[in-house]
Amino acid sequence: MIHLKRIRGARRADLAQVVAIDAAITGLAKPGYWGGILRRYGGRKRQRFFLVAEAGRRVQGYIVGEVRDWEFGSPPCGWVFGIGVRPDARLAGIGARLLDEIGASFGRRGVRTVRTLLARDNALVLAFFRSQGMMAAPFIPLEKGLD
Repeated sequence: MIHLKRIRGARRADLAQVVAIDAAITGLAKPGYWGGILRRYGGRKRQRFFLVAEAGRRVQGYIVGEVRDWEFGSPPCGWVFGIGVRPDARLAGIGARLLDEIGASFGRRGVRTVRTLLARDNALVLAFFRSQGMMAAPFIPLEKGLD
């Protein structure tokens, strides 16, 4: 059983572990991407969050999100656009704890709704978010190829 020490803001020293967790999930290492996420969402940004779950000196998972105001006519809401947990640490409640923590951060900024987007065929992540009480939102994503 994994016993989390704490959930805290991500630091530069965490990046290699975050990259490794993401690569274990997606099959692709993206250190430049995660460095950019840390620059934009790390530290004490007012409405942006990059949090990690720590057990000992090991990062077990991460979550990234922000408060967005009035997009698509929606009152301010929290958006989660990145979450990942070490595959060998799943089912330990880490993802739920991360989602609760970022939700509390959103709530302290007056937000009452959390949203996310995910691929239709990502059954694992869809099951996780549904288990956390999330359901279909009143928006429909649309896209068009630009090639």
